[in-house]
Amino acid sequence: MATTKNVTRTPSGKIKYRGETFAGFNKPKRTPGAKKKSAVLAKKGSEIKLVRFGDPNMFIKKDQPKNRKSFRARHSCDTAKDKFSARYWSCKAW
Repeated sequence: MATTKNVTRTPSGKIKYRGETFAGFNKPKRTPGAKKKSAVLAKKGSEIKLVRFGDPNMFIKKDQPKNRKSFRARHSCDTAKDKFSARYWSCKAW
């Protein structure tokens, strides 16, 4: 597992990890042209992990109550607690 020592800060205050820049820890960003829709540099204590999640070909329709309820039930969103899992971040987006 990587630690915060593997991260560098740019002069503008952004975080650089493995050639990608992030606004900060635990702040999801869109990844256009990638295999997944979003990525986040998750942090728990001094450990960090790059988590990619989401289908780039699907639209999030969280403004429709039936869709939102169905997604959250299907993925058991109320039990998603681990920041290092894609399920946690996907549920947070919904």
